[in-house]
Amino acid sequence: MTDMTKTPKAPVAQQDRRGIGDAIRVWWDGLSRPAQWAVGVPIIALLALMPLFPPPLLDTPGVSFGGVMAQFAMYALIAIGLNVVVGQAGLLDLGYVGFYAVGAYTVGLLTSPNSPWNQTDGGWLQPGWAWVACLPIAVALTALAGLILGAPTLRLRGDYLAIVTLGFGEIVRLMADNLGDVTNGSLGLSKIAYPEVGESEAHPGGFFSPGNLGDTSSWNPFQRASNGTWWFWLGMAFVIVVLLIIGNLERSRVGRSWVAIREDEDAAEIMGVPTFKFKLWAFVIGASVGGLSGAMYAGQVTYVNPKQFDIILSMLFLCAVVLGGSGNKLGVIVGAFLIAYLPMRLQSVQLVSSESTGYLLLGLDIAVLIGLWLLWRWKKDSLAAWVRRAVIGVAIVAVILGLLLFGSVLLFRPGGAQNLGDLKYLYFGIALVVMMILRPQGLFPVRQKLLAYGRQVYQAVVRKPAAESIGAGR
Repeated sequence: MTDMTKTPKAPVAQQDRRGIGDAIRVWWDGLSRPAQWAVGVPIIALLALMPLFPPPLLDTPGVSFGGVMAQFAMYALIAIGLNVVVGQAGLLDLGYVGFYAVGAYTVGLLTSPNSPWNQTDGGWLQPGWAWVACLPIAVALTALAGLILGAPTLRLRGDYLAIVTLGFGEIVRLMADNLGDVTNGSLGLSKIAYPEVGESEAHPGGFFSPGNLGDTSSWNPFQRASNGTWWFWLGMAFVIVVLLIIGNLERSRVGRSWVAIREDEDAAEIMGVPTFKFKLWAFVIGASVGGLSGAMYAGQVTYVNPKQFDIILSMLFLCAVVLGGSGNKLGVIVGAFLIAYLPMRLQSVQLVSSESTGYLLLGLDIAVLIGLWLLWRWKKDSLAAWVRRAVIGVAIVAVILGLLLFGSVLLFRPGGAQNLGDLKYLYFGIALVVMMILRPQGLFPVRQKLLAYGRQVYQAVVRKPAAESIGAGR
């Protein structure tokens, strides 16, 4: 007879199989808000110093590293704004470059001598602070453009909305090209204003002037910094402010509504969420952030023309969101860094250095493909699922690389073959295909959890109850 008074053994705890990313997120969420700032501020300081003392492995030969980091800051703003539309609200926007162009052209039209609307030559704008004054105007006009576009079109869904936004991006570019009397057409607008801060004998145009190349022999960070580094610092400040604003929105009723709309719009509407209003909120907020980045771009390069805002650039912005992790603010910033940095880093790298090297690499590529085919044929059933996905991904990359090598060998020119930096659209396309096979949620997928009282509720839910005895021994 079984002794019912005996206390059973406590259940064996299951092994926690969290990944590194989950462990970091759990550790970060366990910190108090002051502790998070204590950890985050030194990291931001290290990032700010990186353009002054670029690491050898990250430095970009032949291209100013400060300029590359400035472009990254602008792309990070764009990725954060597009993430609100695509990642948070689930609206597929293929014409986001249109908002980027509206912000840039707003600053250009108000400050360029080539524009009939120039206000810096006897108008109400003084050249010293013209860019600063135009910045809120660019943000407001871009938000208005988002409102005008979103009001009639956000009742559409899916592919229909994507086509409408794609058309908007092309319409903005074509208007900039065809309205020659206003935008100077394909010739563009030059000598656009920038912040004239820190003017001196060493820096006649100020810190943000295109002529500021920085003094690499100086240990003073303000003297050592080039104009690209100064734009990077300004972009970092804007990124932090935008992240704080959007982060607070995500934890509010607005953010919960966005998540509900993204997951199931019909169910959200049935539960009483005014879906159209919150979709319009997302569209306007995302547009305004894109306009802010466009205004920064116009001030840095001091020149805009329609070719700089083609639709393929909008695909790159969307690629940054998808690669980083749609819905994850920090993830899309990593995606923006990859989009901005990799083409510049590979600008000095050639696919093959000589014709004989090309044939050797082509032979190795064919050998790899044969090996993968034999592995798939004889060991397919015994391979784990992730191994099969990895084999497929490597095979796709090997096929594309083989075609590139074959073309480079056939068309090899004295002095080198094609530059890898010119193939950015190709290898970002390959990266998307591989990501869809191996990790469709992106490099840093968003974690789904309660948004209201998130930290307290999450900790209460995941707390494991203590093992209790049962029966008469309880």
